[in-house]
Amino acid sequence: MVMPGFSSARLPMQIRLFLALALSLALLPLFWDILYPPASAAPEVFIVTIFSETMTGVIFGLVARIYVLGIQFAGAIIGMAISFNATPSGDIFEDSSDNSLTSLLATGALLILFVLDFHHYMIKELAESYQSIPVGSLIGSQRSLVSLTDTLSASFMIMLRLASPFILYGLLFNVVVGLINKLAPQIPLYFISTPFALAGGILLIYFGIAAILDQFADGFFVIFGNL
Repeated sequence: MVMPGFSSARLPMQIRLFLALALSLALLPLFWDILYPPASAAPEVFIVTIFSETMTGVIFGLVARIYVLGIQFAGAIIGMAISFNATPSGDIFEDSSDNSLTSLLATGALLILFVLDFHHYMIKELAESYQSIPVGSLIGSQRSLVSLTDTLSASFMIMLRLASPFILYGLLFNVVVGLINKLAPQIPLYFISTPFALAGGILLIYFGIAAILDQFADGFFVIFGNL
């Protein structure tokens, strides 16, 4: 329900619910011996088990969701660095609007993850979590917060690294424009320089988008593997 791609507001709630139900039924035979004792116990034990397993799944989904949403942060930085101020378009993750460049990067990043079967990887890690987190035991709040904060920190650094060439490009370009403006203040350099800044930025994206998506995919499996 919170996993990237499946948690999109563009996917109807009924489909998300049936996907979660189908996945639960598919995994149930594998863990029947583990799940049956608490499920057949007293009602309060059963309720605690449902709550604990739900929270464990939410933590796993949020870790992946936070990282994938980071590509939108990188896209916003890149857009500002290259003076890309297009009309906002639909966001693929949320029911909101974003610029076309951010939507392009987010769509490409999500497609790359699906091609690499990240959803299979997440299901595998969730199934293996039964070995480290016993059924019915609440995952520690400190451990959850540490996992989320570590994910935020690592995601921020990775996205900043992906956007760093464009930040450097925008900084150098604006420094050069500022120096030229000092030499020839009568020329409206802001209106003249914007198309060149945008053209150079798009050229950088053309040559660098493959590396950006490749490093994004590598970072996902590194972060999720350290959970």
